[in-house]
Amino acid sequence: MSESDLPSLWTHEPHTHLEFRPGDKVADIDTSATPGFKGNKADAPTLQAERNQRFADLQEMLYANSRSGDHRSILLVLQGMDTAGKGGIVKHVVGAGNPQGIRYTSFGKPTEEELSHHYLWRIWKALPGAGEIGVFDRSHYEDVLIVRVHNLVPPEVWGARYDEINAFEKELVDGGITLIKVAMFVSLEEQKARLAERLERPDKYWKYNPGDIDERLKWPLYQEAYQAVLDKTSTDYAPWHVIPCDRKWYARLAITELLIEALKGLDLSWPPADFDVEAEKKRLAQA
Repeated sequence: MSESDLPSLWTHEPHTHLEFRPGDKVADIDTSATPGFKGNKADAPTLQAERNQRFADLQEMLYANSRSGDHRSILLVLQGMDTAGKGGIVKHVVGAGNPQGIRYTSFGKPTEEELSHHYLWRIWKALPGAGEIGVFDRSHYEDVLIVRVHNLVPPEVWGARYDEINAFEKELVDGGITLIKVAMFVSLEEQKARLAERLERPDKYWKYNPGDIDERLKWPLYQEAYQAVLDKTSTDYAPWHVIPCDRKWYARLAITELLIEALKGLDLSWPPADFDVEAEKKRLAQA
C-alpha cells in the first residue's frame, strides 16, 4: 500500500505502528493510545464509514475471485479479555462485508466432543474456505492462555503448544490463508467501567458473566501468559498486532485498516467474464 492510498488521518500504514516487536512488553502497553492516528474521536464515524466501504469492495472482490478458482482466504484472529471489544469488531467492522463471504466462529469452552480430539481439531473445522474471510472470536490461543492460567493441563503440555501453533500457522499460510492476528488490550479501569455498564442496563445483562470478575482478578497471570504468546508466536509469516482498546473507535479503525492492507496485499482484480459478453448482451436484448 502506497502512502497516497492511505487516508490522510493515518501517519503510515497502521501495521507499522501496531506490529509486535521482540522486546515489547505487555505491561508497557498504553491501552488508551491511538498509535499512528492523527485524528480524534470526532473524525471516526466518517472515516469508519468510508473505510468500511473500501473493505466491503475488496472483500467482494476476494469472494468473486474464488468463483474463478482462486483458493486464497483471510483469517482474522481476535484475542483479548472480556470487554476488550471483540464483539464490536465483528459487528462494526467485519459486519460491513457481505455475509456470504464471511465465516465467523466464536470459541468458548470446549464441548465434550471437542475435548475428545486434539485441541486444534475444532480450529481446523472452522477455517475459512476459498474466498472467505474467517473471523475467530477467541481461538487456538485459548489453549496457551486460559489453559495456562487455570492449570488445566500440565506445563509441559501447554509449553509444547507454542511451537505446534507456529507450525500449524505456517501450514495455513503456505496453503493460501493470510493471517491477521490481533491481540486486544483494555485497561483494568476501562474493563471495570464496561462491566459496570452491563450491570446497569437490562439490555446488556446477557453480555455479563459473573466469571469475568474472577478472570479479572487473575490479570497478572494473564499478563504473563499473553507476554509468552506474543514472544513465542509472533512470526514473520503470522505476526501479532497489538491493539489498544480503551478507545473503541480507534480499535475499530485500526483493525479495519489491517483488513484492508491484507486484502490489498493479495493484488486482487475483478475476474474476467468466462463467456462472450457481447453475445450475451444480444441474447438478453432479444429475450
